[in-house]
Amino acid sequence: MAQGEAVTGSGAKFTFYPLPDRTFSFLESRDSRELLTKWSMNGRISAQAFRYDQYFQSYQKDDFLLDFFQDPNVVSHLKLLSGSSGQWTTLGTEVKNIEAREVPCSHLSMSLFDRLHTENIVKESGYISKCLDEYVDDFVISDELRKVLLLEDSDKYEIFSPSDRQEFLFLLFKHLCLGGAVCQFEDTIDPYIEMTKSMYKELLSVQKDPETKQINIISSVFRVLAYDENGLCYPSSRPHEQTFAYLIVDPLKRHVVALYHCFGGGIF
Repeated sequence: MAQGEAVTGSGAKFTFYPLPDRTFSFLESRDSRELLTKWSMNGRISAQAFRYDQYFQSYQKDDFLLDFFQDPNVVSHLKLLSGSSGQWTTLGTEVKNIEAREVPCSHLSMSLFDRLHTENIVKESGYISKCLDEYVDDFVISDELRKVLLLEDSDKYEIFSPSDRQEFLFLLFKHLCLGGAVCQFEDTIDPYIEMTKSMYKELLSVQKDPETKQINIISSVFRVLAYDENGLCYPSSRPHEQTFAYLIVDPLKRHVVALYHCFGGGIF
């Protein structure tokens, strides 16, 4: 995470409390579970909510995020997949520092992906255009969609700008399209679009400006890495593009949601 900053804490601490009763339909509904299973992500992805009591302002993000990982309630409740056993466990270690990158989330519709149609990556019928198989790291590129997501030297890569690719909406979409280690890819674009939309809508909070009447996203999103005395410990000790953790902060409800996924092939 080149743009991330190593963080060490200071000042009054934020405190956090788990909210075990909060559920997420993008993980719980039958349709969602079927898709996540097909994409080799079911049983490897989680979303957990915590609340905090103090007032949070964005300039406090460094202390806030480190306090989160050092809070005893988080240490004992924050879930991750064990690299050794492949079973769910909790953080359970003393985090020394973190790297955090703020992730922009400015989109209020799915129009960002309209260009997939105009560029003929997705046909009018919704079917994704196929291509000859190529391999990039752990991913098989067998269609034009994965090519535009992964291959920087592909003809159409630049239809999404660098700033587009940093948006939370784009990152969710890309994570779902790439999936896990034994992902069965979709032939049509709709399942990816609909799942991205449901996740994005459920994870982010919006507010109407009383003067302009415009809807604004008020949540802050951070992609995080945490380190203990032995090195990287969260989201995993083994970095991978599809192993990720985002903390989504709702300043009105004073909630933090940890969205987590660990790349692998096991389906539970």
